[in-house]
Amino acid sequence: MNIEIDFRSGIPIYLQMVERIKERIATGRLTPGDQLPTVRSLALELRVNFNTVARAYRILDEVGIISTQQGRGTYVMNNPPPEISEKIRQKALKALTHRYLADAERLGASSEELNQILKDQVTHWQQAGHLLDPELDNE
Repeated sequence: MNIEIDFRSGIPIYLQMVERIKERIATGRLTPGDQLPTVRSLALELRVNFNTVARAYRILDEVGIISTQQGRGTYVMNNPPPEISEKIRQKALKALTHRYLADAERLGASSEELNQILKDQVTHWQQAGHLLDPELDNE
């Protein structure tokens, strides 16, 4: 499923999993009816305890984002109403920003440095229509 977990972030792994799955749904990488990996297979893939995955799935199930059907599997539910989708999208953007800032802090970046890099990247993204900056590949 290719979920990125940051074991050093201080955010519980099960909450990171919940957010990553919500992000995938918000961005359309997971769509209604898609089947999620089993608890055990995702736990093996991520190298975490299967109870951690089960807890994340339980939270997502309780809020109606996924549905676990005994003996059949776990599936993404129909798209939530637009206002809920927007809340999920906003929360995913905030989580992404938090991860970015946490990584930048670990690298010792200053706020001025981050502001300049972000400004440059947004400008490039707007002009090129995509995010990848060729200058980053040459550094």
